[in-house]
Amino acid sequence: MAVTTNDSKPYVVGVDVGGTNTVFGIVDARGNIIRSGKIKSTNHIKVEDYIKELADAIVDLANDAGGIQLIYGVGVGAPNGNFFTGSIDFAPNLLWKGRIPMAHLLSEALGGLPVALTNDANAAAIGEMTYGAARGMKDFIEITLGTGLGSGIVVGGKLVYGHDGFAGEIGHTIIRRNGRSCGCGRMGCLETYCSATGVARTAKEFLTAREDKSLLRNLDVDEITSKDVYDAAIQGDKLALDVFETTGAILGEALADSVAYTSPEAIILFGGLTKAGDILLEPVKRHMEQNLLNIYKDKVKIMVSELKESDAAILGASALGWEADRKLLSILTD
Repeated sequence: MAVTTNDSKPYVVGVDVGGTNTVFGIVDARGNIIRSGKIKSTNHIKVEDYIKELADAIVDLANDAGGIQLIYGVGVGAPNGNFFTGSIDFAPNLLWKGRIPMAHLLSEALGGLPVALTNDANAAAIGEMTYGAARGMKDFIEITLGTGLGSGIVVGGKLVYGHDGFAGEIGHTIIRRNGRSCGCGRMGCLETYCSATGVARTAKEFLTAREDKSLLRNLDVDEITSKDVYDAAIQGDKLALDVFETTGAILGEALADSVAYTSPEAIILFGGLTKAGDILLEPVKRHMEQNLLNIYKDKVKIMVSELKESDAAILGASALGWEADRKLLSILTD
């Protein structure tokens, strides 16, 4: 992605809005994050209060880097972020419901500084393509495994947005008909099985349905997290290992279907759940290969992101900041 700079405004801000935390950073034209910060996404029921806290934190960070006057624009990656309108639309994992004009509100709170927005997983894909494991690739899929499951699809070196800005919602394809309830309002979505919360849900189901011993039985079943499951798995706990086998099987099946749509060179996994390493990756690879159409077998790499967990989305979102002034500000303030 080409970056056009303004010598008098050498920085942009990248913001990654997550279900739990919002991380942000000041980025120079070479992709160096020179300052970074974090606030809770869950501190405020009213989005206006959240925007004020975020804007104040960005201003403080900018002042530490020389002043807000050095910021050219702001790029935001957010769940259900619409690149075309700058709004967050009906995000299931955020406190604020409905359609939130995020870019417009943040621009106003920053005194008119141009703000552009896209889906958080799309921002991670841009960061991966520019600075990470997807350097030099023109066809790949970025899968973000966090509180939910997001995805960014790159074809021919360009992100796929679709006609309305919402293409590539692999996490909300239905992998089990009439399956688990999802925050989006449907049943059986992939992210209800293959995410940090999905791993915890599977563990709870196994503990209820099975009678075998497990280290997880020493914990409050309602408080079990994916990390608890991982900690038990690395100690050889059979039930915990079965949880990751099941998670990997479901994700591998879904990725095999996704390959048929775009024939990517690689699928890159990003996010906290990838810290499980081969306990998760091995079953994902095995089940994907087992379910691929023959013409795709042994052609698609599964890789782990080379970027720090916060960096990919910050860097990807920041790339939008260089374009915000020219492309989106007129739309957002219309």
